[in-house]
Amino acid sequence: MTENHKNKQNLKELIDSNDFVEHVSVDCVIFGFHKDTLKVLLLKYHDLDLWSVPGGFIFNDENLNDAAARTLHERTHLTDVFMEQFYTFGDIKRTENNTHQKLLENKNIEVDKSHWIYQRFISVGYCALIDYTLTYTFPDSFNEVCQWFDIDQLPNMAFDHREMIEKGLLYLRKNIDYQVMGSNLLPDKFTMKELQHLYEAILGEPLRRNNFQRKILGMNILERLEKHYSGSANKAPYLYRFLEGSTAITKSDFD
Repeated sequence: MTENHKNKQNLKELIDSNDFVEHVSVDCVIFGFHKDTLKVLLLKYHDLDLWSVPGGFIFNDENLNDAAARTLHERTHLTDVFMEQFYTFGDIKRTENNTHQKLLENKNIEVDKSHWIYQRFISVGYCALIDYTLTYTFPDSFNEVCQWFDIDQLPNMAFDHREMIEKGLLYLRKNIDYQVMGSNLLPDKFTMKELQHLYEAILGEPLRRNNFQRKILGMNILERLEKHYSGSANKAPYLYRFLEGSTAITKSDFD
């Protein structure tokens, strides 16, 4: 991050800045896996009952992908997260719930209605699937809480961020890669049951154990290792790990 790209220290400084690209923003939908449940990382605005995905504006001399990485770090302290663009949100009514206006009013900041902050924004959505334990709660100039939520128990959302999460989840289900999942969300060695639980959490429904195992093994993406002895020897499951060159899989592969 260059000196010119440092985060604005407060809302007034951001509003007064002419350093940003007008009408375009980035938003990051960050999914995590914990106790067989898929979660999404959200931020709560100061003094407002509104939550959002981590997002922000783009500096005039900044690449789009760099803006997404910088914004995610500023909002969550996450670094080196592999994110992919998944959708561009451009509905003309997407900012009609006046979140910016509410935030400014709470800070007693007066801004002319013609200001760029009130104008139409198109947002480029990024998503990632990460280790749930990598984040922690912290306050900053704009948000008071950084917190994980179950994807089916979302709070009151700002802008169109509920739709962002829905579309990000759809993208995740269609495009998730074995190797990315294995390195981020499973130990180096894992059981078939652990792998199935992860897929079930992402796909949102149970899978038949025999069908799942047959399909996974038939794809030649796993190396079978020793058995995992935690109880009765005759019930010890095999451990597996991913091979290089793993391919993507979707729910339709298990139908």
